[in-house]
Amino acid sequence: MQLTPLAPNKTLFTANANVGEITELWFSPEHWLAEDKVYAQKTGRATAYFFAEGDLRAVLRHYWRGGLIGKVLQDQYLYTGIKNTRVYREFDLMCDLYQQGLPVVEPIAALVKRSGLIYRGDIITRALEGAQSLCERLQAGSLNEHTLERTGQTLARFHNAGVYHADLNINNILFDGEDNVYVIDFDRGEVRQPDEPWQQQNMARLARSFAKEAGRQSTFHWQEKDWLCLMAAYQQALTY
Repeated sequence: MQLTPLAPNKTLFTANANVGEITELWFSPEHWLAEDKVYAQKTGRATAYFFAEGDLRAVLRHYWRGGLIGKVLQDQYLYTGIKNTRVYREFDLMCDLYQQGLPVVEPIAALVKRSGLIYRGDIITRALEGAQSLCERLQAGSLNEHTLERTGQTLARFHNAGVYHADLNINNILFDGEDNVYVIDFDRGEVRQPDEPWQQQNMARLARSFAKEAGRQSTFHWQEKDWLCLMAAYQQALTY
């Protein structure tokens, strides 16, 4: 990962990717919209912009706070040093996981902009062709046993590597067009010593997200036996 000061109050992070010259404009949705290069948008806590630049298809995401504090501070974070920013920590972690060969989307670039003691941030990652979240898949139909097993095995790979995910839920598990499983959104994630308590906490959070979406969606193809299948594959793949 490379850090490049763009100005006294702006720092650009780039991964070792051959994507041409990245400028501050890359982090402006208005720029990509004006260039007519935004081919999709996805809303959640905030809008993610999918854009095309040359051969690159990428996703631009702004950092927004969640919960009650997010209603007040929105996208503002206290600055205590560049390496303490959530942007730096997530981007650095993603670069490390990607280099290890774990199934994460490729990190492209990130930006931190300071204003006094406040900073704001953005991150760009490579888009997965034909990507669907686990939530979207379950709205469309049931998962077969093979897919459930591969999902559990993929989560075990991360836990075997000591990767703690702060918000493991079914919107942060993706399938690409070839049905490969990926995990996304490593904000506040970290590498820990593999240990059953935090790993089971991660999986319990995932289980709650299945239950939550099943209660919200009018059509949601998920049963208890599916969870048992996923967990059996997960437990079998753990190496601790």
